[in-house]
Amino acid sequence: MQVFDDTPCQLGEGPMWHPERGELFWFDILGKRMFSRGAQRREWEFDEHVSACGWVDRDTLLMASASGLWRFDIPTGDRELVTALEADNPVTRSNDGRADPQGGFWIGTMGLDAEPYAGAIYRLYKGELRRLFDRITISNAISFAPDGTRAHFADTFSQQIQSVELDDEGWPAGEPQVFVDLKPEGLNPDGAVIDADGNLWNAQWGVGRVACYGPDGTFLRAVDVPVSQSSCPAFGGPDATTLFVTTAAVGLDEAEGGKTFYGPAGVAGQREHRVIL
Repeated sequence: MQVFDDTPCQLGEGPMWHPERGELFWFDILGKRMFSRGAQRREWEFDEHVSACGWVDRDTLLMASASGLWRFDIPTGDRELVTALEADNPVTRSNDGRADPQGGFWIGTMGLDAEPYAGAIYRLYKGELRRLFDRITISNAISFAPDGTRAHFADTFSQQIQSVELDDEGWPAGEPQVFVDLKPEGLNPDGAVIDADGNLWNAQWGVGRVACYGPDGTFLRAVDVPVSQSSCPAFGGPDATTLFVTTAAVGLDEAEGGKTFYGPAGVAGQREHRVIL
């Protein structure tokens, strides 16, 4: 993989390719910054942690922060609160998030110091923010099957990626089941995305790779990332065949730690789903 952007992020996360703008957005959670790069490069600073986003229209994002979900105006940088997100809990912040095929937005929280079981996973849909799963230590790997019938997520602390069936409106319709158990290999699942064929691509923290698993959880292959702390992948580019990967520099002494990388995926990803507000 090659360097897409050489800004060192303490905790790079949440890459999202905006299909109407042809632009990648991503975050440095610990640096309280959001970046974008397309025809031009931009950067925004905030007074709280920000971590993930989905696209609403050409000029609008739904952005997750430690205190809420916000309507963010790209041209002006203005933001308007859509709904609070654990705003009364000083222990937690937002972490991994992604839009689902039905137009909802899933967002996970976690403790600022990864306090055990302090986090949860929520879904915003048609104006309703509902908590789906609680007792999460490090929320990650939120991703969706192309047909919208299944969601995946992980608690990195558990070293397992879960799968849950969804109903027609995108709400969980059963109990989560283990999709991939990484405990035997000692691997830690971070962010994930699912391609157009239903394969799940999971960044694995500490080993510098994005691993690809088939719809049945079978390991297919892995893409090496030049930095050990690979954090989250995203598909983008005009035909969604470019794989972008954020990384983290925190706690490392690596020359390219925290930079954002890209390379050919060899497959097509899903177009990022639009958030319907």
